[in-house]
Order: sequence, then structure tokens, then C-alpha cells
Amino acid sequence: MAQRYTRFGDRARYWFDSTLTRGGSALVGWMALLCLAVVVPASAVLVWTDPDAPAPLTGRLAQVWRLTGETLRLGGATGTPLRVTMSVLLALVALLYVSTLVGLITTALTERLTALRRGRSTVLEQGHAVVLGWSEQVFTVVSELVAANANQRQAAVAVLADRDKTAMEEALSTKVGPVGRTRLICRSGPTTDPAVLTLTSPATAGVVLVLPHDEPDADAEVVKTLLALRAAMAGEKTRPPVVAAVRDDRYRLAARLAAGPGGVILESDTVTARLIVQAARRPGLSLVHQELLDFAGDEFYLVAEPSLTGRTFADALLSYPTSSVVGIMREGTPLLNPPPLTSIAPDDLLVVISRDDDTAVPADCAELVEKAAMASGPPTPARPERVLLLGWNRRAPLMVDQLRRRARPGSAVDVVADGGEATVRQVNEADAHSGTDLTLTLHDGDVTRPETLRRLDVHSYDSVIVLGQDHAPGQPPDDPDNRTLVTLLLLRQLEEATGRELPVVTELIDDRNRALAPLSPGADVIISGKLIGLLMAQISQNRHLAAVFEELFSADGTGVRMRPATDYVLPGHETPFATVVAAARRRGECAIGYRSHDDSSTGPGYGVRINPAKAERRRWTSEDEVVVVGRD
Repeated sequence: MAQRYTRFGDRARYWFDSTLTRGGSALVGWMALLCLAVVVPASAVLVWTDPDAPAPLTGRLAQVWRLTGETLRLGGATGTPLRVTMSVLLALVALLYVSTLVGLITTALTERLTALRRGRSTVLEQGHAVVLGWSEQVFTVVSELVAANANQRQAAVAVLADRDKTAMEEALSTKVGPVGRTRLICRSGPTTDPAVLTLTSPATAGVVLVLPHDEPDADAEVVKTLLALRAAMAGEKTRPPVVAAVRDDRYRLAARLAAGPGGVILESDTVTARLIVQAARRPGLSLVHQELLDFAGDEFYLVAEPSLTGRTFADALLSYPTSSVVGIMREGTPLLNPPPLTSIAPDDLLVVISRDDDTAVPADCAELVEKAAMASGPPTPARPERVLLLGWNRRAPLMVDQLRRRARPGSAVDVVADGGEATVRQVNEADAHSGTDLTLTLHDGDVTRPETLRRLDVHSYDSVIVLGQDHAPGQPPDDPDNRTLVTLLLLRQLEEATGRELPVVTELIDDRNRALAPLSPGADVIISGKLIGLLMAQISQNRHLAAVFEELFSADGTGVRMRPATDYVLPGHETPFATVVAAARRRGECAIGYRSHDDSSTGPGYGVRINPAKAERRRWTSEDEVVVVGRD
């Protein structure tokens, strides 16, 4: 067999690499040779250039050895070979001792730092918020908790999830931004392990929030986390309130039992379906919900006002210049928009919308009402509605049920979905209780194909709801929105071709895709995870508000509505908002704001104004809408 020529440099490199594979002893030997190759010549140069160096060669060599030994900490003793050997031996022993000691200290520090990075130390806080689980909701929840704690001297939020601690801290820092005086603490570990849960000190926490992840078994994981939380606090006398969310109502009872008597369990799919339907019935209502749920503007508060005891609810509506009264909390039960003549009892709390809990200051506003500007005609009658549902997911049957509950005779819902999304059986099951007031029809077609939408008379519908796909196992979190974004592009093309705006309500799964959606900034976009996160953050600050939101977002109860302003005030008249409140009171409603459609209806509120001052004057037009709390 022919021998292949190999260069000397390659053979030397290969031989050197082979010696290194023999272990640490070879590496130490090469380090010693390298040091000697540098230190000995340098020491020789110093000795031979020193005018005071000894003249004999043996003296100079002894001087070179002394410099080499001092540099490499080898003692540097000269004399007989035995003396030099013993000096080197003692120096090596000292070097070994010091190196071992430094190595032990370094190892201990490294292990401690690694443990801290893993998030395995116990949180020693009082009254802090504990967030269990990791999903897109965590950024909304933590952001709102930071905003709620802005007025406190110090506050802490502890996040526990089965993720890397450093990765969680970086993600929260990027998406939440500055946290002010709030301390963000991340701990790593499974939320279903009671021993791991104790790292967050839940027994001393002010509230515990349990977030569902994005996988199909999210609800079962929430129940297991609640059971683990109960086991972790088995011997505690007092337990903090717990707020959790499940997607399927079949898990709600189990989650409520696991959370205990003080727990609040939200059904995320049901709440999302209700808000989508409400926004479809009245465009712009999602902006109102956003204003009411985040801590950036005005929120719901429960206040006690002894000066109103014995007076009627109608009197309370015009008793706060900068707050809006919407109901009464009586013995833990909310009475939203009760009859105007309802008397306020001594133990009642008023449900108000205000900038903060200390801004609800009473003062009589009745003198601001201008009765001459109040409209006296009948309210605008409701009419049958036609809704186009593009796509199908697990929340679609809930939306059909919400549409059915308040459908006028002659109303219709047309569903467009391909065979992979919705089957005739699923649609028939959703239509099982529709009765004669609502007609549900399934049209087979791919909503991402232009010809499918062109076959439909899209502009003939009162609202178009674009649904996202359900998250599949192993699928990236932003994939369910891909089809939605394509459908929105096709709808935008139809708008540009006809010059007519479509009343579109869009459901997105990932909040990051809101900036990509080809919609106007003030369009109705429901991001289910974000809304549930806002709702959980609100309830975490006052769990009694859970009953208020349950009533507010229910299908048949008292909720947020948007009415034509002409039902309350005469168009073209300039009058204070107190006049609108008085007009709404006469109709058995609570006016809490308005939406204008003039040149000022751009960001950040896009014309929505919640809880304006009673003395705020404006000229009302026929295009304006009034936001009220009432019934249909």
C-alpha cells in the first residue's frame, strides 16, 4: 500500500494533540515545559545583562536558577542537588495546597451561584404576589401587578415555573420593562410539587395566581397545581386568596374544590366567547373592556360612603364628580344597575369606576344637569342581525350560544370552515338549542382562499368574526394566528376594492401578532390570553370583584353596552356629561362614558372616554355613542 506524504507540521500537530488526550498529567507537563521555555531564557537575559552578576559561569547559572525558581514559586534554593530537590519538593507541596484550597473555594462559590441561578432558594417576603405557571399571560399579569403596586413603597412578585430562572428573568425584563419599586423574583421548578411550591412562601403571600399553559392538558395541570398548593399549606391557619383560570367548564368544579373556599376560578373560553360576541354586536366595545380591565386608566373599586346611607341609588349616580357609580355590593353579592329607587343600606358598598380608590370623593352634581338637552324619544329599536363566522375552534359553540341568547327573530349566523375545522355534527350540536330566533348554516370553504370570500356577500353582514385555530400539541405558539392574519389580508383587500369598511372582530392567540394584523388601530381585537390575564390581575387586588365581572360579562345579566348618543341627548347641543348620566338614569341605566367618532377618535383611546368628569362639556353629535351599564 502506497505511503501518503504528510508534512512535518501536520505530524507534529497530530502528535501534540495525541499527548493531550492522555489526561490532566500531560496537560500539566506541557504547561511546565511552556513556562520553562519562557522563564529560563528570560532569566538568562536578565542575569547576563546585569553588571553586578557573578563572573563565573556556575555563579551565573545559579542566579538563573534562582530567578526561575522565584518566578515559578519553586523555592530557588541553590547548593547541593539534595538541597535543591528538597526546596522544589516543599514548593510543590505549598503550590498543591494553595491550588487545592483555591479550587475548593471556587467550586463552592460556583455551586452556590449555580443554585441561585437555578432558583432553588426560598423567598422570604410578606404580602407578595405568587404567580404559578408560565404562558403568554404571565407578562400581562406581572405588568398589571407592577402597575397596581406603583403607589406602594415596596412590593414583590414571585414567579414559579418549570423553566430556566435566567431565561424567565430575561423574558420578563424584556416584555414587562421597568418595574419601579416592585421586586421580580423567579424560581424554577414544577408547580405540581408541594416541596417546590414552598420556595415561593405561599403561606405568607397576599395572593396566588395560577396560570394555564398553552398545551391541551392545561386544565388538568391547573387542578394538580391547586392540589399541590393545598398540600404545601396543609398546616397553615390562614391561606391567601387564590385566582386561577381553566379553559373547559368541565374542570371548573374540580378546580374550585382544589382551590378552597377563598378561591376564584375563571373560565377563559367562556369569558372570551362573551367578549367577542359583545364586540361583534357593538363595534368598539373591546376598547371599553380594555380600559376597564387594565390598571393604566380607571378601574372598579368598592367604596363605603356613610353620607349616602338611606338615600336611593338614583341619588348616588350624581353624587361623585369624578367617579361613576354602577352598582351596590350587598353582603358579598353585586347588584349592578339596581332599580333607581333602591335604598342604600348602612353595610352596603358602592361599586364605582374611578382613577384610584382614594379619588371617589362625594359631591352633589345634580345642578350640572341641563334637562333641556335631554332626548325624550323612544330608544333605538333592536333588529335582527346577520353574523359571519370565519373559522371554527373550541370557543365557536360558546359564541353561537351567546348569539342565540339575545337573538332577535330572523337573526342568522353563517359559518365558513373547511372539513378539517368544523364538521356538520359539531355545528348541529351548537345549533341544538337555537330555536326559531337564530338560523345557523355551515358553508364549506377555506377562509384563506380569495375565491371563498368572494362568493360571500361579506358587506351584507352586521359583523364578521374571524376565529383563530386551536393550539395543537407541539405547535409553536404563534402558528394558530397564521391563518387569521391571511384571512384579515383578504378582508382588507375586499375593503379597498369596494371602499366600504367591514365590521370585523378578530380573535388572536398571541398578543405579539396584534401589530402584524392588517387592521385599523382602533379595531376590535380580542386576545384571549391577555384579557384573562387582565381579569386575573384585577381580581387579585380585590377578589370581591370576581362577582362583579361575572355579572358584567354574562350573556343574560347586566353588562356594558354602547347606545347611540341620540337616545340620551339632543344632537348638536353642548352639555356636560352629568346630563347624559341623568338621561341614562331615567332609562334605568348607568352611563359610564362615551365614544366619539370625530377627528379626535384616534389613539390612544380611539374615541373611547371612560369615567369623564360630570362637569366635562362637549358638543354631542349623531355619530357619538354612550357607554352604559344596563340590560338589553
